[in-house]
Amino acid sequence: MHLVTYLQFQQASESTLASSYTTVCQGHVADADVHWMTGRFARQCEIHADALQPVLARLDTPGEPVPERLHVQGLTTIRAGLAGLLRDLQELYQLVSLVDTTWSLVGQAAQAIRDWELIKIVEGCAAQTTAQLDWLRMRMQMTAPQALLVAV
Repeated sequence: MHLVTYLQFQQASESTLASSYTTVCQGHVADADVHWMTGRFARQCEIHADALQPVLARLDTPGEPVPERLHVQGLTTIRAGLAGLLRDLQELYQLVSLVDTTWSLVGQAAQAIRDWELIKIVEGCAAQTTAQLDWLRMRMQMTAPQALLVAV
């Protein structure tokens, strides 16, 4: 069953995203809203990854190995300045988009097998992930004019 593979992928992606948020949080302390929101989002992602553990524990293990290219790389360093912040936010946005689409796919499978526990997890985590996307989009739009037009 490929659902288990995707749940493992989602769990790893959420953990990677949490780590990436933490990197941005610690690296952009001067931008208070970025610092606090990315710290908050990191904690949400850790909770999301943990929420999948009981579902993975009760489902059968996959009969085939995880595809080697099914992984996500996170941010390990930050960039300086407003242009750097903008680029860091863009990279976070890409990661969150991947997590968001995977929640959607897992949710469809959960609906198909009527796994109510997984459906509830997906609904809660997907809603928070959507809010993360919304905030990142707003913050990038707010940062873009100054980062792209003002020479620093």
